[in-house]
Amino acid sequence: MKLLVLQIKVYSDRKTLKRSLNDAKTAIEELNRILSGIVVVVIIIVWLLVMGLLTYKVIAVITSQLLLLAVMFGNTARTCFEAIIFVFVTHPFDVGDRCFIDGVQMVVDEMNILTTIFLRYDNEKIYYPNSVLATKPISNFYRSPREMSDTVEFAIDVFTSVEVIENLKSRIKDYLKRKHQHWSGDHNVVVKDIEDVNKMKMALYVTHKMNFQDYMKKIKRRSKLVLELKKIFEDLGIKYNLLPQEVRVSYTGL
Repeated sequence: MKLLVLQIKVYSDRKTLKRSLNDAKTAIEELNRILSGIVVVVIIIVWLLVMGLLTYKVIAVITSQLLLLAVMFGNTARTCFEAIIFVFVTHPFDVGDRCFIDGVQMVVDEMNILTTIFLRYDNEKIYYPNSVLATKPISNFYRSPREMSDTVEFAIDVFTSVEVIENLKSRIKDYLKRKHQHWSGDHNVVVKDIEDVNKMKMALYVTHKMNFQDYMKKIKRRSKLVLELKKIFEDLGIKYNLLPQEVRVSYTGL
């Protein structure tokens, strides 16, 4: 079973790598066409200068036209330059990387010189100009360390004894040891606060032995951990009770 999972992962990584290389090749070809056009224009101007075909009058006309083009397409040229720097120098992600941008988690689907296409969790395609992405903070799960932290918060009754809380910590530790292939032994159970004199807010800090590139696997592991916590609460009789609510009933006779 483990061998099959490994084979599927290798196949998926190879497929993603192939798509990434294809997109890089396409981007390089687009850049090559842009630079080739610029070089051709420069060669023509130099050739005309060498042949003596450019008079001062012609040079003045060409210069004025170039200035006009600079005014008209200056922003476009700047956008193209920023996009090229983003794709080839900054290069914060590759095709297939899971990223977090503007509070939305997305997977890189396609990269071009001017735009990048993302797939949202519901498979909706989102187009971002690379010049805009260059100004945004980008979280990349694929390039993150192979161990990432997670938090499970919960509340228990403030009158829960210290002994029960210690038993809770011990049971959690035993579970994480049994699932050592999924969880690091480095964890912590802390009391965060006491609210309304009846609720004690607690948190379990754990470390996955994976980053969150495969987000579904992360969700499944966390779900199993939460269900185990529920089972521990039931076994230890840990509960949370609301404060008594004052109810006023008035009776009006007919």
